Amino acid sequence: MREVVIAINPGSTSTKYALVDRNEIVYEETVRHPQEEIDKYDIVTEQIDFRYSMIKSAVDAVLAKEEIKVVGAVGRGGLVKPLKGGTYRVSELMKKDLMECKYANHASNLGALIADKIAKDFGFNDSYIVDPVTTDNMWDKARLSGHPDIIRFSRVHALNIKSVARHVSEMKNMEFDNSNFVVAHLGGGISIAALEKGRLVDVSDGLLGMGPFSPERAGAMPLAGIINMCYSKPQKEVVKIFSKQSGFKAYLGTNDFREIEKMVLDGDKKAVETFDAFIYQIIKEIGAYAAALKGKVDAVIITGGCAYAKKVVEAIKEHVSWIADVVSYPGENELTALAEGAFRVIDGKEVPEEY
Repeated sequence: MREVVIAINPGSTSTKYALVDRNEIVYEETVRHPQEEIDKYDIVTEQIDFRYSMIKSAVDAVLAKEEIKVVGAVGRGGLVKPLKGGTYRVSELMKKDLMECKYANHASNLGALIADKIAKDFGFNDSYIVDPVTTDNMWDKARLSGHPDIIRFSRVHALNIKSVARHVSEMKNMEFDNSNFVVAHLGGGISIAALEKGRLVDVSDGLLGMGPFSPERAGAMPLAGIINMCYSKPQKEVVKIFSKQSGFKAYLGTNDFREIEKMVLDGDKKAVETFDAFIYQIIKEIGAYAAALKGKVDAVIITGGCAYAKKVVEAIKEHVSWIADVVSYPGENELTALAEGAFRVIDGKEVPEEY
């Protein structure tokens, strides 16, 4: 009988889950939550019971038809305190911090909470999260920004970045903990990271930090322009502009990368100019992190949704292939990455970290 882990990844109006064995996804589904139901709640963790019941019903329906054995449950790591990364056991303190939205009111906080409830349904003592977005192994020198009141910190697509780096290590017959990579996660948000011996030692903040602009986020910008905008608009409006209405959205009116790619391929002048700037900012960041690793880079990895675009991958390769092999690993593959982390613990290959 196939052994599977239940992996859970909550979003703002949906919850993705999958039954994953040691090699592949056995079953995957996205459970949609009506917006009118979501709007009833002030903080996201008030949704725990209704989201859990929908996921549990969906899982039970699959198990009634499939000859599989559930051996664990794992959830997307939410906004928790800075952690060194890896697979973490869901503890009472972690659940308390997530329930109270201590560090942020975000849908991903529900991942560990739902996984914990489902694990208990199956009689397991433990449930897990893997490489949350607050994974933080940054060099101390990377935290200084230029002013002591503003600190650079790690907020990064750690789950996918570390997962693809592990796969590339295996592909190259290298030990993950002895490998160095520059990984560019290119999606709605962009995280470019330096991994030294498997640790995220420097990252561009994928939401409101440094790095390239994305389909909808601003990335790093000249301070004078930021100051002027901050003094001309309310704070909430500025945050919304920089996090949801910048990048390609602001220049071309869309954040759908399929539309953007078509505009570029059709020769739209403004689209081509914006795309060239997008690639230029990405390759500069990749080069900076390669320099930070003293040129000791085993591969440059391109991942995330934008990596499906052949033109993106080709343009980046043209500029950075002199650094190291460039490997494309498109998509986010988060459910698989969660299950891989849980199986490393279940199979005794990794000792779970404590929160």
